[in-house]
Amino acid sequence: MSEKFQTVVIGGGPAGYVCAIRLAQLGLKTACIDSRASLGGTCLNVGCIPSKSLLNLTEEFHKVKNLSNKGIEVGNVKLNLGKMMQSKDKAVTVLTKGVEFLLKKNKVTYFKGTGSFKSRNEISIKDHQNNEITIQSEKIVIATGSVAVSLPGIEIDEKIIVSSTGALKLEKVPKKMIVVGGGYIGLEMGSVWSRLGAEVHIIEFLDHISPGMDKEISQEFMKILKKQGIHFHMQNKVETIKKNASGAIVTTTDNEGNKNQHECDIVLISVGRKPNIEGLNIEKIGIMLDEKKRIKINRNFKTNVDNIYAIGDVIEGPMLAHKAEDEAIAVAENIVGQSGHVNYNTIPSVIYTKPEVACIGQTEEQLKQLNQKYKVGKFSFMANSRAKAIDETEGFVKILADETTDKVLGAQIIGPHAGELISEIGIAMEFGASSEDIARTCHAHPTFSEAVKEAALAVDKRAIHS
Repeated sequence: MSEKFQTVVIGGGPAGYVCAIRLAQLGLKTACIDSRASLGGTCLNVGCIPSKSLLNLTEEFHKVKNLSNKGIEVGNVKLNLGKMMQSKDKAVTVLTKGVEFLLKKNKVTYFKGTGSFKSRNEISIKDHQNNEITIQSEKIVIATGSVAVSLPGIEIDEKIIVSSTGALKLEKVPKKMIVVGGGYIGLEMGSVWSRLGAEVHIIEFLDHISPGMDKEISQEFMKILKKQGIHFHMQNKVETIKKNASGAIVTTTDNEGNKNQHECDIVLISVGRKPNIEGLNIEKIGIMLDEKKRIKINRNFKTNVDNIYAIGDVIEGPMLAHKAEDEAIAVAENIVGQSGHVNYNTIPSVIYTKPEVACIGQTEEQLKQLNQKYKVGKFSFMANSRAKAIDETEGFVKILADETTDKVLGAQIIGPHAGELISEIGIAMEFGASSEDIARTCHAHPTFSEAVKEAALAVDKRAIHS
């Protein structure tokens, strides 16, 4: 007889393991299946965590190289890329082992292997030696995440033509790197290798980087990255990528039809991700997909098959770990009859470059499209005492509020610690706060957070320090 569970989660990333833990906390006999050798999904293994580790390490390297400008004399600074990669790998190992401990602590049964549907209540699990077992479950949650996509006809080999996974494991600093795509991942990885000495060129099909971001922030962001030495080729379409003895040649066409060729050592393809649903055998049980091949769900994360749910990157919405985690908790609570929900308007997004970029809620472009009248408050880090004291003055805070009610509708921050600062706006929005509520809240001095307060004051044209 196959083992029986009340709930099974397929996938052990931020959506999957969080969901499994919450289900177990709610008293259900739960299993979690993951195909990797370690838990944590793309995020912990080959995404958020290793990339943030490298972003931090390369920022430290860049800082040390430039300390003499600030009166701190150091000797010849050398890069040991092997040790840097070991440090990154150590961070990943500690965290993935930590997730395994959390499953054990919460009495979640963990299966290492690839899960697929045999029926709506049966799951086949094949391990890496191709041994197969079958388990049964009353309810099943699909949380298998996403995988990188390439361009038509271009094969990623993770050596010369790489995805973000390969870009995290390069054995030497490329002389020249072409990044195809000016989104979050491409800009972060481009920053990593640029700091280490690579000549980095970003090729983007649109006329702006970081699609979906507030245009004013996007323009400022590109200006700052250009000053850091990153090259941009906007409104260019990649036609071909051909490998040669020294690397590859990328052929592009601009919006006027002119062809350009870029020789490089490494090409990073960073044009998006797609739901990781191949091999799940969902067609066997009739699970419906939308036009973008994402799993269709209702407001309770339930698919058209009554006992099967889906969360994270396999469904509609931004492919962000924290969005997936919120959905994980919500679906677990819905399964036991509680009222789990996710407020998609207060999910922040962050680009961990230097400076960081963070956004929440609506942009000016979106508000204009909705014909919603709004007020804008902006404050530059150039006028922030803490930023001036440590010479990190690039960027600004921008808050958007309803013209009539003053309710905060969104915010965008480019500057030091933007990813941390945005959480204040998130809390304010969750409680329906006005910009005046933020402006009248005492902020410690000197802190970067004072820029948020000043931007809130600026909504009513009463900023003190600008």
